[in-house]
Amino acid sequence: MTVKITNQLQKVAMISLVAGLIGLTGCATTGDRDRLQAEIDAVKAEASIARAEAAEAKAMAAEAVGIANEANATSADTEMKIDRMFKKAMHK
Repeated sequence: MTVKITNQLQKVAMISLVAGLIGLTGCATTGDRDRLQAEIDAVKAEASIARAEAAEAKAMAAEAVGIANEANATSADTEMKIDRMFKKAMHK
């Protein structure tokens, strides 16, 4: 009878040990999951900031292209006026 009780105590001890390890593993997994989720959230925030900065840069580039086109048109007009003035002076 003592052997049966000893065997049962050993079984209970082993089950408790396994359950404890599983419980600790579950906690570690949950902690890892929380850490990974925090990293994912940080990456999403950085991506959102990068997207906003890219949109701002795109708007600035479009504005620069508009200004460059205006400058080009003004330059062409000035060139035509100078050419007309030169031809007029040559005819006199």
